[in-house]
Amino acid sequence: MIRNSILTSSFILSIAALGSATSGAQVREAVAAVTKTDVAVSLYGAFNGTTNGNGTTQSPSNAAGGLIEVRHIVNPIIGYEGTYSFNRANQTYSSYNQACPVDVTPPCASSPVAAVSADAHEVTGNWVASVKFANLRPFALAGGGLLFNQSSGSQTNTTSSTKGVFDYGAGLDWRVLPHLGLRFQFRGNLYKAPDLTKLYTSTGAFTHTSEPMIGVYFRL
Repeated sequence: MIRNSILTSSFILSIAALGSATSGAQVREAVAAVTKTDVAVSLYGAFNGTTNGNGTTQSPSNAAGGLIEVRHIVNPIIGYEGTYSFNRANQTYSSYNQACPVDVTPPCASSPVAAVSADAHEVTGNWVASVKFANLRPFALAGGGLLFNQSSGSQTNTTSSTKGVFDYGAGLDWRVLPHLGLRFQFRGNLYKAPDLTKLYTSTGAFTHTSEPMIGVYFRL
């Protein structure tokens, strides 16, 4: 009787241990199925708006750029990424008569014009929410960082400018291969216009850059 009892207890403990191990493996598999880390490279167009303020009209040029992302998805609600992007960010400054009507375009611009060749480097950290459907993963993001505008070449009367930036966006990942896919997204940046010339005061106004993107990602 005692021996049978011991055998029965050992059998029950073995079944419990096996069940626990199986359950743990299932949990790990479920977590692994959700948790994703990827590295992406995208090309984009940076489309900027003109700002007016402090007697200055500031007109940034549109340009092409590149973005590098490292993204980690924990679950549909929790995800995060770090990004670095670069594009040309030439600026044109001119003065205007503040007494002119605000609906005049351009607002009474006058010479001389100060043109500054510049580069823009942006570093951000973002929160990401995403949902997976088959081989598609739509996502939305929001965050902030720093925008470094630096005059390029040996230009006179120029300086560099560092501004805080708020960025947001949405897009879609399309998995083509098990670890490789295409990423389509739109990002928007909101920041104060950079002050890159000593000949004019910056407008001091908030400006917006629209960035439609297409890229590839590699899922680790």
